[in-house]
Amino acid sequence: MASEFKKKLFWRAVVAEFLATTLFVFISIATLAQSVGHISGAHLNPAVTLGLLLSCQISIFRALMYIIAQCVGAIVATAILSGITSSLTGNSLGRNDLADGVNSGQGLGIEIIGTLQLVLCVLATTDRRRRDLGGSAPLAIGLSVALGHLLAIDYTGCGINPARSFGSAVITHNFSNHWIFWVGPFIGGALAVLIYDFILAPRSSDLTDRVKVWTSGQVEEYDLDADDINSRVEMKPK
Repeated sequence: MASEFKKKLFWRAVVAEFLATTLFVFISIATLAQSVGHISGAHLNPAVTLGLLLSCQISIFRALMYIIAQCVGAIVATAILSGITSSLTGNSLGRNDLADGVNSGQGLGIEIIGTLQLVLCVLATTDRRRRDLGGSAPLAIGLSVALGHLLAIDYTGCGINPARSFGSAVITHNFSNHWIFWVGPFIGGALAVLIYDFILAPRSSDLTDRVKVWTSGQVEEYDLDADDINSRVEMKPK
């Protein structure tokens, strides 16, 4: 943790998450992943950050700072949007809530499924063990976000991003059913990690390696080694 805290690159990444989330919430441009991906990874979403933390790709400290930066960025963006659109009547500033006839359990399920497919896409398209990837990962992730909206927007307004939901709730001072838009995406993100890292493309890294990443953020390089018999993907240090 201390080693990351002292690095300029770490704080540049945190600032990148703040700025990118601010722009993302304000104008919703998926290509922001291209702009800051090489600096911070362009999570822009606490559920994605949680997924990458559970997948042992970032440290606990980095995950915490990213989530704080994302939430502050979302609040700033929503505040700017509120100032620009203050003359509009009935402006909810994109606040997420349950549609009429949708109960909390149904809303929670929608948020879980929507976020699961998003985080699963992020894990698969950014997996450094793969050698078969082509095209644009940010584009694939952007399409996954669009898919989530097609699924959820009529039922929950499509949260799948706790920071964006938090920004609107803070500025409108309305936290009705807000817990759904944290719990749902976090469960969805965690399930995506379980599915990808333990079923679809299992990692063979031991607990010591995982704890090392969580505490110091030092990530080892791995080669891809597929077993022809059971197609199990193994991570082996070079």
